[in-house]
Amino acid sequence: MTRPGPAGEAGRALDRTKLLAARYKAAQDRPYLASALYALTVVPSTEVPTMGVDRHWRCYVSPAFVDATPVPELAGVWVHEAAHLLRDHHGRADRLPAAVQRDPYRVNVAQDCEINDDLLADGLRLPEGRMEPGRFGLPEGQLFEAYVDLLPAGVTTPDCGSGAHGRPAPWELPDSAGPARLGEVEAQALRRQTAEAMRAHQRTRGNLPEGWRRWAEEVLEPTVDWRRALTGAVREAAAWAAGAVDYTYRRPSRRTPALRGVVLPSLRRPLPRVAVVIDTSGSMGDAELAAALGEVTGVLREVGIRGNRVTVLACDADVHAVTRVVATEQITLGGGGGTDMRVGIAAALAAPERPGIVVVLTDGFTPWPEGNLPCRLIAALIGPAAPEPPKWVETVRIPV
Repeated sequence: MTRPGPAGEAGRALDRTKLLAARYKAAQDRPYLASALYALTVVPSTEVPTMGVDRHWRCYVSPAFVDATPVPELAGVWVHEAAHLLRDHHGRADRLPAAVQRDPYRVNVAQDCEINDDLLADGLRLPEGRMEPGRFGLPEGQLFEAYVDLLPAGVTTPDCGSGAHGRPAPWELPDSAGPARLGEVEAQALRRQTAEAMRAHQRTRGNLPEGWRRWAEEVLEPTVDWRRALTGAVREAAAWAAGAVDYTYRRPSRRTPALRGVVLPSLRRPLPRVAVVIDTSGSMGDAELAAALGEVTGVLREVGIRGNRVTVLACDADVHAVTRVVATEQITLGGGGGTDMRVGIAAALAAPERPGIVVVLTDGFTPWPEGNLPCRLIAALIGPAAPEPPKWVETVRIPV
C-alpha cells in the first residue's frame, strides 16, 4: 500500500517500542478503532515490503520499514491495515469475477483507494507513494469494486496480503501455524463491536468520517448482497429445473448386462436452459442497461450454464433480438419504446427448446404474467424506484 522501506540486513530486529507506540497513537486518536487495532497480532518479517495482513488478523511488519517511517505515519498504516480486515476486503475480493481476481495487485490498489481517501480526509498521515483515487483521476468515496475496472493497466503496489486481496502472500504463515489467529466468527463479532463504537462516537462527538459512517451503517443495518442473492436464486432455480429426469440410450443402464439381448436406458438429469429477458424500453437508462448486461455475465459465470444453453432476448413492448450467448459482447440490444416484459417471457417459452429458468432484468415498470408458468421466473429489479412484481415472482433488487 506504500513505498517499501529501505532494504535492511536479514537479521535486523523489529523496533517494537516504536511500532507499538504508533498503534497506541492510532487507538488514542480514534478510540472506536482500538479493539480492531489491538486484535492484530504482530509478526516480524523481512520479506514483507511494508506492513500487511492475512485473513487471520496477523499483521506482518518489516523492521526496515518501521525504522524508516515516523510514528504518525506508522499510526496511519496501522489504521490502513485494520481497515482492510474490518471492511472484509478479502471476503469481497472472493466474489469478484475470476479474471479480476487473477490480478491481486490491481485489486489491492483499488482497495487502497477505497481506504486512503477516507483516512486522508480524517487527517491521518500516510507515507509517500500511497494510492488514492485522485492519483488516477477517479472520484473519491467509492468502493473498491467500482475502482478496480477504472484503474489504468499495469498498476501495482506493495502487497497488503491475503487480508486485502484474498491471495496468500509468500511471506504469510500457513493457516494452521504461527501465533494467535482470529476466526471468521470472532472477526464478524469484532466488526460489529467496532461499528457500534463508531455509532456511539458519532452520537457523542459527531465527527465520524463519511466512509466509516457508511461502513458502520452497513454492518449494523446490512442490506442484502444482491449479487449473492441473484446468484443464489438462479442456482436454486437451476437445481429445481434439473430435478426433472429423462431416459437416454446414449449411456445404457448398468443393469443391461444382466438382461440378455435387452438394452435398458439410463436416467439422466438434464442441464437446464436459461432465458434472460432484458428490458430495453425508454424508461431504462444507460446505467440500468449497463447493470443488466453485467448481470448477464454474472449469470453465465456463477451458475455454470454455458454455451448455447443461455438465450438473451431484448424486449420493450416487443421482442427485438434473440441471441444465444456465451459472453456479454455477443448480446444485441434493441428497443426503446413501451414496456411489456410479458412479451419477452412468452417468446422465451415459445422457443423450440423451452427454458427451465427465465430471468427478467427490468426497472419493474411493466405488466407481468398471471402466473402458472412452466418455468421458474426471477425478476432482477434495477434501481431503487422499481415497483414490486406479483408475490409469486422471485425477486432480487439491484441498486444502481
